[in-house]
Amino acid sequence: MTSDFTTASGEGSGLQPPDAEQETADELSGAADEGPGLHASLEAILLVADEPVPEVLIAQVLERPRHEVAGGLRALAAQYTADGRGFDLREIAGGWRFYTREDCAPLVERFVRDGQEVRLTQAALETLAVIAYRQPVSRARVSAVRGVNCDGVIRTLVLRGLVEDSGTDPETGAILYRTTGYFLERLGMASLDELPDLAPFLPENIEDIEDNERTRA
Repeated sequence: MTSDFTTASGEGSGLQPPDAEQETADELSGAADEGPGLHASLEAILLVADEPVPEVLIAQVLERPRHEVAGGLRALAAQYTADGRGFDLREIAGGWRFYTREDCAPLVERFVRDGQEVRLTQAALETLAVIAYRQPVSRARVSAVRGVNCDGVIRTLVLRGLVEDSGTDPETGAILYRTTGYFLERLGMASLDELPDLAPFLPENIEDIEDNERTRA
């Protein structure tokens, strides 16, 4: 006579035995002596990403199979949605990136436009000037011109509505940025043609500087 009850080891139950469950938990959370687990590693990478990150790149960085990374990303996305977080993880433009949740948009807009009504910093003004005169331009090129990383500053300018996405560079795939109509409105100009000529303010060795910028970009 057969029995429908499972054995102590869990065989025939369709459930993982305790040891297997622990192995799965360790795989996702990471043992203390092996560094962060898959989910923590994915979150750490995506938190600093300013552009959608392809699964294959994440897999290379983490040295894990691509299907494992893909499964982890989808599990995180589902978890954030189930938890009702103020952000979600989306697969967009061939990669993954964090975004604020759509129903939180009015709050974010209020924070950026009303709660952050302060003068732009010197760094923001310089970055905005580079974009205005060189648009459309990538973040890497702007950083090369200024000599410092401009990712955070550009993000602030985008949130302020002064700069926007202008597509991607056909050669590198980098996101290009341009100024917005709101930028012209704030400066009281009808078009970019009204920007003052930069020639009188440029150094004499401008060609050498531009060659160096292209090399670094």
